[in-house]
Amino acid sequence: MTKVQNRTLQFQDLGLMEYERAFEYQDQLMQHIISIKLENRARPDEEHQETPNYFLFVEHPHVYTLGKSGHEENMLANSAKLQEINATFVKTNRGGDITYHGFGQLIGYPVLDLDNFKSDIYLYMRNLEEVIIRVIAEYGLKGERSEGQTGVWLDVGMPYTRKICAMGVKTSKWVTMHGFGLNVNTDLRYFEYIIPCGIKDKSVTSLQRELGRTFSEEDLTVLKDKIKKHFMEVFEAVIVQKSLAPL
Repeated sequence: MTKVQNRTLQFQDLGLMEYERAFEYQDQLMQHIISIKLENRARPDEEHQETPNYFLFVEHPHVYTLGKSGHEENMLANSAKLQEINATFVKTNRGGDITYHGFGQLIGYPVLDLDNFKSDIYLYMRNLEEVIIRVIAEYGLKGERSEGQTGVWLDVGMPYTRKICAMGVKTSKWVTMHGFGLNVNTDLRYFEYIIPCGIKDKSVTSLQRELGRTFSEEDLTVLKDKIKKHFMEVFEAVIVQKSLAPL
């Protein structure tokens, strides 16, 4: 384990960005952290360099992503339909099955060295869920976990259980990438073309649907600040604004 622990996250809001471009950027950051960890292995403990952590917000144009353990049959639209609805389909390296990203969805990508926190992927996922649970509680919504189904849900155990935030990650040498997708002003009709996360008996929802109002740009800024606040609390971390240039 890295002897020098760094719990500061360098934050950047990428705005609207194609999925593939954001993926490449995450991967650059991940590989940078891994390279430092590998170099540290050859050094005495007292000469270890601390590893950085990053936290990215982004919004993607319409895209369906299939995780490495996913099933393509959960993609219900063919190529002609994808073209008609102006969406793309991408196979990716995160865990989980198929999901949708698009306009009005707030994506959070923590690229962390878990050796700076806890080297426990199960705990990491529960902590990500806890962040979102605390955030939506500020809007009067009771977010819950559903056993064996990662993410944040509403009304678990009821016939109308619905997911408001999907999650999926990849880790390598305890470094994370990918993260969560919180439905805010999301056009939920796009979920009709997939079996979300491979789960047939539950639906999806959004803050817009649950609260009966559209989030303005000002509302989104407040929401992002709430996410950062609760992330810092749950992970006992510090988030600092920093302009990140591609490595």
